[in-house]
Amino acid sequence: MSVCRLVLLAGALAIMTGCGSGNSATPASPTSPTPSPSTSGSTVSIPQGAQTKGAAGYAPNPITVPVGTTVTWTNNDTTGHTVTSNAGAFDSGALGAGRSFSFTFPAAGTFQYHCNFHPGMVGSVVVQ
Repeated sequence: MSVCRLVLLAGALAIMTGCGSGNSATPASPTSPTPSPSTSGSTVSIPQGAQTKGAAGYAPNPITVPVGTTVTWTNNDTTGHTVTSNAGAFDSGALGAGRSFSFTFPAAGTFQYHCNFHPGMVGSVVVQ
């Protein structure tokens, strides 16, 4: 009986090793990309009725982000708005309803901005 088992075992091993693709390379396992600080982002919403909300016309406000972060403002209002740096560092131009604008902050500091159409709408980005 033990000879029969040995023959069956040897046959099973021969079948298992012969059923490969002939390629000894191991397929690479998928990896997830690790976000880098320069590609991470933060969002600011321009809510409905923003023109009457002053500093709450941009939310959150202020927003604090690390150096290298891209901030995206999205106009969720039905009225056009802008995201315009007080110091001239960035300007979205007119953002219609549903439109977005992004800017990457390469250095630390506090960046104040406003809406050109609605002077009471003001905001700031604190970059650390």
